[in-house]
Amino acid sequence: MNGFRLPPWLQKIGARGNTLAAPILIILLLAMMILPLPAFALDLFFSFNIAMSVIVLLTALYTVKPLDFMAFPAVLLVTTMLRLSLNVASTRVVLTEGHTGGAAAGKVIEAFGHFLIGGNYTVGLVVFIILTIINFTVVTKGAGRIAEVGARFALDAMPGKQMAIDADLNAGLIGEQDAKRRRSEVSMEAEFYGAMDGASKYVRGDAVAGILVTVINVVGGLIVGMVQHDMGFADAIKNYTLLAIGDGLVAQIPSLIISIAAGMVVSRVASDKDVGSQVVGQLFAKPEVLYITGGIIGGMGLIPGMPNLVFLLLGSTLFGGGYLLEKRRKNMPPEELQGAAGGGGPAGTPGSGAAATTPAEQEEASWQDVMPVDTLGLEVGYRLIPLVDKTQNGELLKRIKGIRKKFAQEVGFLAPPVHIRDNLELKPSAYRITLKGVEVGSGEAMNGQYLAINPGMASGTLPGLVTTDPAFGLPAIWIDAALKDDAQSMGYTVVDAGTVVATHLNHLITTHASELLGRMEVQALLDHLAKDAPKLVEDLVPKFVSLSNLQKVLQNLLQEGVHIRDMRTIIETLSEHAGSTQDPNDLTALVRVALGRAIVQQLFPGTNELSVMTLDNRLERLLVQALNAGGDGTGIEPGLADTIVQQAANATQQQEAMGLTPVLLVPGPLRTLLSRFLRRALPQLKVLSHSEIPESKTIRVTSLVGT
Repeated sequence: MNGFRLPPWLQKIGARGNTLAAPILIILLLAMMILPLPAFALDLFFSFNIAMSVIVLLTALYTVKPLDFMAFPAVLLVTTMLRLSLNVASTRVVLTEGHTGGAAAGKVIEAFGHFLIGGNYTVGLVVFIILTIINFTVVTKGAGRIAEVGARFALDAMPGKQMAIDADLNAGLIGEQDAKRRRSEVSMEAEFYGAMDGASKYVRGDAVAGILVTVINVVGGLIVGMVQHDMGFADAIKNYTLLAIGDGLVAQIPSLIISIAAGMVVSRVASDKDVGSQVVGQLFAKPEVLYITGGIIGGMGLIPGMPNLVFLLLGSTLFGGGYLLEKRRKNMPPEELQGAAGGGGPAGTPGSGAAATTPAEQEEASWQDVMPVDTLGLEVGYRLIPLVDKTQNGELLKRIKGIRKKFAQEVGFLAPPVHIRDNLELKPSAYRITLKGVEVGSGEAMNGQYLAINPGMASGTLPGLVTTDPAFGLPAIWIDAALKDDAQSMGYTVVDAGTVVATHLNHLITTHASELLGRMEVQALLDHLAKDAPKLVEDLVPKFVSLSNLQKVLQNLLQEGVHIRDMRTIIETLSEHAGSTQDPNDLTALVRVALGRAIVQQLFPGTNELSVMTLDNRLERLLVQALNAGGDGTGIEPGLADTIVQQAANATQQQEAMGLTPVLLVPGPLRTLLSRFLRRALPQLKVLSHSEIPESKTIRVTSLVGT
């Protein structure tokens, strides 16, 4: 028997029905606004609207993932337009036929106007207002906010999810088809929450429109009834108000149901269960909760004046439910018991009994295994742990905080935190300081002893371990605490182990300040300055100077020991000259001239006479010629270069022997060349240009650097 088969033309219509459904529905909605509908058609469409809202709510309740109901934003729009179309159609019928009685607009509106509110239009008006407030200010507003936040989080998480998919694909954990499917899901999730954020505005607008339509129906009905149909005020207000309230209620109840469905969809947390299963499985999963709640409700039932029977009956029911749940849990297998409690996974996973006997499977490598490199690190041997242990009141922790604060106040930006860890591979009393994972300094500190440093004027010798100061390389001796006073009386500088490490760390942080000033620190510096001078920062970056160029200029200053506390002057100078040059070295030279007074004050505090070294006239001419020939000074002849270094070293020693700061004063074009050239061999030597010296200062030449 072949059975009944549809004709081919009906089969074609059925196949194309899904694609034609949406256009046909939209055309019908528009037709309802324009064409008059009989009362029976209104009853049919109002009933369909209520049924559709219930279908949407139940679909939302039984949806496991939001993406399973991807059409929900479009459904919100269509159902909203359906209600508005019905409002327009019913308004036409109410105003034209309302004088004939309550059944003028159909049985559904009559039933809502008489049966649900007892024919009392005052009660109906209050109920309608309450429903509208609940829908507008509670359900719809909350669902819209959740959708908005969900859209933001979904968009922010997209790059990370895409990277995770690519990582799984590269590791061979998933295939190309799975990767495409997961990428599509990530994209659809972001689009869904974005669409829900916008679609929720439809429902809020529908609530406002419902209020306005009801008010207009009441006012318009009174005018039509009293003016056109010669009805009395009491009859007109009774007829038209009941019809308007019934029309408003029959539209607001489905709107409230749709709003609840929207809230259910966007507020649910991802799980493999529907909302009903989640609520029942988690809200009534613990018998202790039911016992306590039953006791509280039962106790309230014993208070005189309370509805004792209701409270005692409910309390007994909760006690009985808790007893049955506890009895059921005792008979459950261990695997199901853990799953019901929500505290573990299936057998064989951590948290189950099988985990004790089955070894854990080796996990695959992931991006979590890629550990970021600490910008600043301090590693200590086990004997130095008390210096950095909070529980043992480690003084070094306080000193490091003080170092960072002093550095920020003097240099002008906040250094990154120092990450401290113990390293058993080091000697027990050794430590090492790392910069971006690379060692930049190391030493030994004898915890419980003192380091007596000879500044060059100490007299006598002390018993102890001879060493050198790790920060500045001065001769020193580790001595016992009993010899501390004797060492100070001999002229030694005596410090404890924590101070030794802190001083070394402070010296290295200051020396490598330019490397510590990263892009994030520059941006934080600009944000901090923008609090007081927002227009100054806004006009400079990135309009005239890019963030990378600004970073390079600041790093150039820090490499030569120039503090960047005066950021206002730096930014004003860059704003003035950035239009003529974008070369970081040229901009640095211009900024140094603007900071000349601060640079000189830093090198020669408290004096107006500057004792400096200068170049011999013949050497100065040679260097100018080499600069012009090579562009950047690479044309200096090797023999001449060695001679300059030797002459500068001798002059520097003479300056230091006289207790003066070694400063070489040169013409502006040569300053950058000689500073770079001499920095590696003579880091203590500072090179200034004539234009950087304030006019109020007096220059005294102490020695010449010549051939």
